[in-house]
Amino acid sequence: MRVATYNADLSRKGPGLLLRDILTGTDPQVEAAASVIAAAAPDVLLLTGIDYDLDLVALNAFAGRIAIKGRDYPHRFALRPNTGWATGIDVDGDGRTGGPGDAQGFGRFAGEGGMAILSRLPLGPAEDYSGFLWRDLPGALIDGAELSPEASTVQRLSSTGHWAVPVDLPGGGTLTLLAWHASPPVFDGPEDRNGRRNHDEAAFWSRLLDGALPYPPPKGPLVLLGDANLDTVDGDGQPDALKALLNGDRFRDPKPASTGGVAAAGQGGANVGQSGDPALDTADWPDDPGPGNMRVDYVLPSSALKVTAAGVWWPEPGSDAAVLAEAASRHRLVWVDLDLP
Repeated sequence: MRVATYNADLSRKGPGLLLRDILTGTDPQVEAAASVIAAAAPDVLLLTGIDYDLDLVALNAFAGRIAIKGRDYPHRFALRPNTGWATGIDVDGDGRTGGPGDAQGFGRFAGEGGMAILSRLPLGPAEDYSGFLWRDLPGALIDGAELSPEASTVQRLSSTGHWAVPVDLPGGGTLTLLAWHASPPVFDGPEDRNGRRNHDEAAFWSRLLDGALPYPPPKGPLVLLGDANLDTVDGDGQPDALKALLNGDRFRDPKPASTGGVAAAGQGGANVGQSGDPALDTADWPDDPGPGNMRVDYVLPSSALKVTAAGVWWPEPGSDAAVLAEAASRHRLVWVDLDLP
C-alpha cells in the first residue's frame, strides 16, 4: 500500500478560480500536478495547498483530471480549513480587522490552501481537531507570541487543520492517517509568533498520543503525514517538537529520498550552506533570496508497520519527468510503501 503526501500548489487568489482552471482541462500547472500524482500512483494521498469549497466541487474535478491520466480515486475527503476563517477581531495587531492575518489561519478567502484526501480505499468517519485552541495545548509556546488577550481566547492552534482519518483496509481493520499542514515559521517579527505556532502544531500530535488532550488517542496503526513547513536542520523554525516525532519510538522515519534533489542542490546560492542531506529534500524554493531546497513534507508510519520502500518523486533535472515536477509545484510528492498485515 503506497501512502503519500503532496503540496500540489493548487491554490489561487480567489474563490472559484481553482475550479475554473481545472475545468479548462488545459491549465499547465493543474495538468502537471495531476500527471505527477498519476505517475507516482499512491493508493492514499494527502493533498495540501488545495483550495476548499463546501461541496468539494474543485476536488472532484481535480480527481477527474487524474482519472483521465490513468489513476482513479473514488473516495475523497476534505473539511473546511482554518485558512481564511474570519475571527472578527484584529489578530495580527495592525489596527484593522478582516485581513488575511486576522483569520484563524492566514488566508485571503475562506478555504484558501486547505487539505484533502484522495483514496482508492474507503475512508471512515474522521476526527477533526482543527477547532482546538492554541492556549489549551499543554506546554504551548503561546506566551511571548504577543497575541492580545482577545485574540488568545479565540486563536486556534491549527493554521490549516489537524485530522485523524481512518482508511478501511482490504483484509479488514483500518489504517489511521494523522494529517496536518503547519504554518510557515517565518513572516512575523521578533516575537516569533509563526515559529512558536509551527512548533506547537507538531507538538499537538505528541500531546494527543500521550493522552494529554480532551480527545481519545487515535487507534493504530497510524501514518503521520503532511506539510510541516519545517526542516529540522536547515532554515528557520523551532524544530524540537518535530524532532521528537522523527526520533521517538512511536513512528519510524523511512527517510524518503531522491536523486533529483541531490542534483538540484548543486545550483548554488542558499544551498551552498545546506547542512541537511539534499537527497531528503522535498521542496524547491529559490536559492537567493530564499531558503533553497528543504525537507518539509513527511510521511511517518507507526513503528510497528513494515516499510518496503520510500521515496521523493523528484526526477533527475533535464528529464521530461523533471520538467513536469517543476511545472506542478515547488514541492515534490513524498511516498512510502507499507506491507500491511
